[in-house]
Amino acid sequence: MDTVRRPTSVLFACNFNSVRSPMAEGLAKQMFGGSIYFDSVGVRQGSVDGFAIAAMAESDIDISYHDAKTFDDLEDTSFDLVISLTPEAQHKAVELTRTMAVDLEYWPSLDPTGIDGSREVVLDAFRKVRDDLRRRIEERFGAG
Repeated sequence: MDTVRRPTSVLFACNFNSVRSPMAEGLAKQMFGGSIYFDSVGVRQGSVDGFAIAAMAESDIDISYHDAKTFDDLEDTSFDLVISLTPEAQHKAVELTRTMAVDLEYWPSLDPTGIDGSREVVLDAFRKVRDDLRRRIEERFGAG
């Protein structure tokens, strides 16, 4: 196993820890939770979006219990890798890790909360984010 490609602890970060980062955390835990520790945060406090919960439930992942938190809420910041999903989160991650030995990656991700339309149109946008995150996680961490 390539230890460079497989960190032991990963933090996903987005703006509110309500859509993208909890989705990424849930997917990663489902695929690699037995070998890698995952957590997620936002730049600001939010609450988990109902469409994110619905899209993840389709993949048998329950994020309805997710307790959204911010960078300031982290009790431990000793992650091997921080993956930012938004520009604002990337900026905050750079600030947080300035004096730490941690790898940073930026995965630009669609914000599905800005999509207008019927429930199905909006849910499709959340599914796209879920599927894109799954693909990126598989590419980054290898086969589960």
